[in-house]
Amino acid sequence: MDKSHEQKSAAAYLYPPIEPYERRMLEVGQGHTLYVEESGNPAGQPVVVLHGGPGGGSSPMMRRFFDPEHYRIVLFDQRGCGRSRPHASVEANTTQHLIHDIEAIRRTLGIGRWIVFGGSWGATLALAYAQAHPAPVAWLVLRGVFMGTKAELDWFYGGGAGRFYPELWSRFAEAIPVAERGDLIGAYRQRLFSGNFSQETRFARLWSDWENALATVETRFYHETPVDYARAFARLENHYFSHDCFFDRDGQLLSDLWRMNGVRGTIVQGQFDMICPPVTAWTLHRAWPGSSLRMVPMAGHALSEPGITAELVAIMDGFRHSQLMTR
Repeated sequence: MDKSHEQKSAAAYLYPPIEPYERRMLEVGQGHTLYVEESGNPAGQPVVVLHGGPGGGSSPMMRRFFDPEHYRIVLFDQRGCGRSRPHASVEANTTQHLIHDIEAIRRTLGIGRWIVFGGSWGATLALAYAQAHPAPVAWLVLRGVFMGTKAELDWFYGGGAGRFYPELWSRFAEAIPVAERGDLIGAYRQRLFSGNFSQETRFARLWSDWENALATVETRFYHETPVDYARAFARLENHYFSHDCFFDRDGQLLSDLWRMNGVRGTIVQGQFDMICPPVTAWTLHRAWPGSSLRMVPMAGHALSEPGITAELVAIMDGFRHSQLMTR
């Protein structure tokens, strides 16, 4: 990796912007229709990108981590967010539904095996998908690892991260009456699903702004998140976190690593990630014999961190001459 990445922007490492050669709306059942796009080389090595959140949606920037002459790049918006419909809906929206959707996309596109590339919640979903369907997974590329555990949620919504940024935390926590602050996820849930659009919007912005403010090493301030994005992002995250990410037990992804049946992967983790602390990536790496861990110094959580970007592009470039698809 280029050691001067601290002085460069993330864009300096990315491939030039490209447009999809195919867009479609895919019906996956229970009233949900997903936005799915393909870009790059139609005959290339397939890679599917799992965005974060839940509820973050995909973005054009995500196409640029991959050499478009080599990769067939599949992006989609998960249920309830981005261009998928219905927007901000939590009905029939669970981890198991999303795993089903990934397989539906793979089969619809006629793909046999693919690289699964996911960050934050996308890393959670990538691991859950690989444990349910190991055969199609040629490699996992995970960034900013989140395992959906109670300890991780307590860290970010119980005041752990707030101890480092008390001013930012106070805006998030003090919007809730003192009597309810022992369970901020539950308190926000009442307001995000109140049926009062004005209240839902206000608390969606507070929820989204708290996370966005801590996403990078250098940016530690609130900015006003667009209403449509914030409402879907906050409602979906809160829905999943209120239900333990729809896992049967705490720590399930770690205890069920054996289900991945030989799947290998690379983990990229920011050393100063305040949203998903590095200990989670380290614990996963220690328990997963088929993994390698790349800890990025002076980097936080965001996909747009220069050091994170540089590592991910280098990893994907390195696969261009591999035999992943034939293993």
